[in-house]
Amino acid sequence: MPRRDIIVVGASAGGVEALSSLVAGFPPSLKAAVLVVLHLPPTATSHLPVILNRAGPLPALSAVDGQAIVYGRIYVAPPDYHLLLRPGHIRLTRGPRENGHRPAVDSLFRSAARVYDSRAVGVVLSGTLDDGAVGLLALKMRGGVAVVQRPDDALFSGMPASALEAVEADHVLPVSEIGPLLAELSRDEAGEKGARTMQGETGGERVEMRGVLEESNGPPSAFTCPECHGTLFEAPEGEPSHYRCRVGHTYSPNSLLQAESEALEAALWAALRALQERTDLAKRMAVRAEERGHLQLAARLADQVRDGEQSFDLLQQTLLNGSYLSSGLNGPEDALPG
Repeated sequence: MPRRDIIVVGASAGGVEALSSLVAGFPPSLKAAVLVVLHLPPTATSHLPVILNRAGPLPALSAVDGQAIVYGRIYVAPPDYHLLLRPGHIRLTRGPRENGHRPAVDSLFRSAARVYDSRAVGVVLSGTLDDGAVGLLALKMRGGVAVVQRPDDALFSGMPASALEAVEADHVLPVSEIGPLLAELSRDEAGEKGARTMQGETGGERVEMRGVLEESNGPPSAFTCPECHGTLFEAPEGEPSHYRCRVGHTYSPNSLLQAESEALEAALWAALRALQERTDLAKRMAVRAEERGHLQLAARLADQVRDGEQSFDLLQQTLLNGSYLSSGLNGPEDALPG
């Protein structure tokens, strides 16, 4: 019987500390491969392999496309690439972002569920919002084991709390206890492959193969994709709430709200710039009209200047206060209903 020899780990904010504590608990002879996604900006240089090499006994390295998966090694997703699994090797792809991230935890977890089913163990560590929750559910539905850092042990509880909201986890522990647990699980025989699959589970493969989803996962929503502005389709009934566009950009409700907040801020800054330009132009036209003796026109333009300056001050104050963005989402208790 195969053993639980594929460990997939996801983290975001506070993840470096959590991952360092996790790998410190691994034995040097771990009979499993560990694959890690940590959210990073696309232009960042990841020093995580160096950090994890120092923190624990197993060698950590940046994953390479086509690389063979070997026991006793830690493979870290490089910035701006999804880390996916294929039978016996790693696949890196610049597929559509999920929850605004590439690499995304959900992508890694889904591919582990699809390829390794009950041999896979998924681990969600510290982070904000909820990337990883849907992927952990897919893994659990295929017979894998779900492990979640205890939210009150995480520097940022959003990701662990969201995972627990979506999945009945098999183990909820402080991160210091997860490493030894994973070593124990790697010695267990894998159970039976789960029978259920999520409708969106093969989406990553279709995106990778063809670039466009041939069909959508559920009914169209009232929302558009913040990245490509296409229609977002809702998750099928019975699955955790999420949205996917035709080309594969995927958002949880919290991630979508954050993306819409960022789009709103960008629109307001553009409006502020347009107001300033319009007011400056009206001011110049008023001066010229007065110089040419067109006093009525100069007076109307002066009124426009005053109105523009008042609107500019009001909008600028709104932007600087940030009151329109006070969502503060950090966990399922703050999530949108549905």
